Amino acid sequence: MKVRVFTLSLFAIILLFTAGVCSVGAQTVSGSLGNGTVSRGSKVKGSIVLSIPGGLHVNSSRPNSEYAIPTSVRIIGQGVRTGGISYPRGRNRKFQFSENVINVYEGRVTIPFTVTVPANFRGSTVRVRAVVRYQACTNEVCYPPKNKEVTITARVQ
Repeated sequence: MKVRVFTLSLFAIILLFTAGVCSVGAQTVSGSLGNGTVSRGSKVKGSIVLSIPGGLHVNSSRPNSEYAIPTSVRIIGQGVRTGGISYPRGRNRKFQFSENVINVYEGRVTIPFTVTVPANFRGSTVRVRAVVRYQACTNEVCYPPKNKEVTITARVQ
């Protein structure tokens, strides 16, 4: 009977640990395009927002380490031109797992971009898809990189 209790307890501990590891790095990715409306024949600013929980950081777009996977954003839109992604500067931090400082993002990070809506755009809604690739880390360890996708829409005036 004691063996079964120990085995069941060990199983419960492994299950809880695994669930905790799976939820680590659960950054929120959101985005916006202008003030929710765009005009034909205009260029509008958009932004991707990463909300990074306390105790975690993600490598910046230029982490200064060949082993750290940089944060990247890819914007794709149909019938519009996308570009002008402007990555913010990160903070240089020293961690236990690295001999050198690594440039990272912490807290709330905004990554602006632009969308050009042609004068002959057909449709009542602009829809762009953003794919954000990042690697989350604690002060001791880095987790496998993740891709998060968000669709951003704006009404065409």
